[in-house]
Order: sequence, then C-alpha cells, then structure tokens
Amino acid sequence: MNKQLLKIIKIGGNVINDEIALTSFLKDFASVEGPKILVHGGGKKATDVSSAMGLVPQMINGRRVTDEATVEVVTMVYAGLLNKKIVAQLQQFNCNALGLSGADGNCILAHKRIVNDVDYGFAGDVDAINTDFINVLLQNNVTPIFCAITHDKKGQLLNTNADTIVSEVAIGMSKLYDTELNFVFELKGVLKSIEDKNSVISHINQVTYKELIDNGIIADGMLPKIHNCFNALEKGVGKVKIGDASLVKNNNKLYTTLSLK
Repeated sequence: MNKQLLKIIKIGGNVINDEIALTSFLKDFASVEGPKILVHGGGKKATDVSSAMGLVPQMINGRRVTDEATVEVVTMVYAGLLNKKIVAQLQQFNCNALGLSGADGNCILAHKRIVNDVDYGFAGDVDAINTDFINVLLQNNVTPIFCAITHDKKGQLLNTNADTIVSEVAIGMSKLYDTELNFVFELKGVLKSIEDKNSVISHINQVTYKELIDNGIIADGMLPKIHNCFNALEKGVGKVKIGDASLVKNNNKLYTTLSLK
C-alpha cells in the first residue's frame, strides 16, 4: 500500500528576516494540500535581542556556545515571538497550525552537545522524534510548526540547529509517510558560483558532492546543510530539495535535488 505524501519544509535564511517574503511564503505554504510540517530557524532576531541585552556571543572552534542567558533569549524569540507570529499568519490563511518546541508533547528529545570534551553549553543534538504524537496532529488536520528548541527530558531546554531538526523529523515520519524534505532559503538552490544567482546545480549525489567540496564550490554553512540532506536520504526520506520559496508552489524551474546515486 502506498504511503501518503508528507511535505516537511524548513524555512530560514533571509526569508525569515524579511516580513514581506515570509508572509508570501506562509501564504503559499498554507495552500499546500495534504499533511505538512514546518520547521523554522531564528533568523537574526535572536542576535538583535541578545545585542540589545548586552550579551556577547561566545565561540569555540567557530561554533557558538549557548550559555544560560542565551538559551533564555533564543527560547523567547524562537518558541515565543517568531513561532507565534508564524502560527498567527497561517491561521489568517486558513491553515490550522500549532506552534511547538521539542518539549511540547515530548516531540523532540535531545542531549547536551559535548564534542571532544568541549562543552558547548545548552546546545542540543537530537536523539528521538515522537512520531506518534506528531501523527495524531496530522491525522486531525493540524499543521505542526516547530521552532529550533528541543529538550532533554530532565527539565532543560536546548538550542538545536533547525536543519538538523527538520532532517530528524523527516527521518522519523518516513516510517509512516512518503516524505519529501524541502530546505527553503533566499537562493534558488546550491550555486556553482555565488556571484551568479542562476548558476543552480540541478542535481547532487554523493559522488558529485565530494567533487563539489574538493573544488571549493560547497563550503562553510552549506556543508552541514548538505550533510543533513544525505543523512535524511540514507535513513528513509524519499526526496530532498533545496531552493527558494517557490519550491512550495511547485512551479519553479530552478532548484537543487539531492539523491544518493
């Protein structure tokens, strides 16, 4: 028996920072038929609020450390302001959305990240997805809207990368649905040249991915994003695309599709 298609979309980049672009995206997302899930990052709002509060970002080996003050700010911004503004707009567009953190319904369980004995504070790596609870929402025509906050089931909230969250949610839900994972940001896809916004690489597999890294075409922040894409494909997600907001309308010609072969 064929599984029902479930679209799982992550919105980030400058799209979430631009109110007009975000509203346009949410209107299109609301019109997507069938079950769907949205995961959003925090944009630059948390950085702005942190700066206004006089908090100075701490970095170790290029990675941000989430101290106690920072996890409070990102929870307020991600799980509060941004999440509820997104939910309110989706209700405006007749999409019955429910804003969630990973703690709500025990949806996303994570653990505190410690890498090579380096403590990154209250940054979390995902352990488990509560697929049964999420499926109850979907079966009742409720659209889950996840922010980038998880929990450790010991009372601690954790700041977790939104790309990782959406990948893990897609992997978990692939046991019940035919899952399509979309990464939506301000570019039309993965570019051959950052100077040419139309130089979209239409297809990347594991072989060409290595070649693109060796040639310096894929680097920096795109590396973990693509890693999450392949991790999802290897663990059961049916299809992965990267592109701009037109992905949700299915009328765009330029985007990047990823596959294992």
